[in-house]
Amino acid sequence: MQTNRRNWLKQISIAAAGVTIAPLKNFALLPNKQLPQRFDKMPIRLSSNENPYGPSALALHAIKENGDVTNRYNWQLTSELIDAIAQKNKVGADNILMGAGSTEILDLVVRHSALKKGNFIVADPTYNYWCNTAETLGLKKILVPLNTNKQHNLFAMLNAINTNTRLIYLCNPNNPTGTICDRNELVNFVEKAAAKTLVLIDEAYIDFTNQESLSGLVLKNKNIIIAKTFSKVYGLAGARVGYAVAHTQTIEKLSTLQSWVNGSVSVPSVAGALAAIKDDDFVKEVYKLNVQVKKYTIEQLELLQIKCVSSYSNFIYFSLVNYNKDFFEQLKKANIIGTKIYEEKGKWSRITVGTMQEMQAFIEALK
Repeated sequence: MQTNRRNWLKQISIAAAGVTIAPLKNFALLPNKQLPQRFDKMPIRLSSNENPYGPSALALHAIKENGDVTNRYNWQLTSELIDAIAQKNKVGADNILMGAGSTEILDLVVRHSALKKGNFIVADPTYNYWCNTAETLGLKKILVPLNTNKQHNLFAMLNAINTNTRLIYLCNPNNPTGTICDRNELVNFVEKAAAKTLVLIDEAYIDFTNQESLSGLVLKNKNIIIAKTFSKVYGLAGARVGYAVAHTQTIEKLSTLQSWVNGSVSVPSVAGALAAIKDDDFVKEVYKLNVQVKKYTIEQLELLQIKCVSSYSNFIYFSLVNYNKDFFEQLKKANIIGTKIYEEKGKWSRITVGTMQEMQAFIEALK
């Protein structure tokens, strides 16, 4: 039913050619500009794992060019973005569902899982903003502690599954620790877990690694859902563009929980995402800068006796147990926004990797 509706919307938008948005294919031909050196005005925000360099020049151009057509719905443009996303993930367009950020995707999966009461399994700690919704809808939370290396304990998570388990969530790389699962071990875990329940893999930070996405697994398995976002490496956190990659039948089921299938992302946001996904040079530059600045920050933190976990993301997880000053007071005095203590034992906290200038200010604040 939803697939038919999507096709119908495509036909409507094509028929309304007189009011469609200017093609974005020309944006990809624009000369790629130097990565803009953007330094936010104080306070320095190192709390939400945002891309400190902003969107690419191509994405900004697309957003601005399409700002004056927000009187039109996003039908055709969204179809173009879905096609581009499907090509990137080597799946079909019917394997993609758009959302206003990956948070909407997580919410849809939770609501689908809670249609039948039971429990859900998550690591501790991990990204858990969606857990309150799951519990409010009647699902019981089962926490599985990370191992001593701050990695997912896949064996324990697999053993935690019972007949009432409706969902397993796994963030890879994990937020807040920045650790990553071995891909072969992860594939083995996902396939075994998906034989028993729905498995949601959050790949918000996968672009900061060299690891291949698990998106290809969805083509033959209805119980695997991959959540992705344009908020991180693409620098479009405020634009709110995310998507799910799943089996066509799973996409159909999730679609029934959306009032307007693929309709929650604005025209400028879709335009920006469509331009961004074509700008490989920008992604490579952000990746390179993140590696360089992260290396500097970890080295400096460890000189201050602050132990860090190896990070495969754009943030760093560290222990304040041997830091003698009041960490959060030091940040406050320097007008820097950090996060919190995620684990009392070891006093583990997290910081986003900003620009080199921002991280130099961060290190100076701690001295």
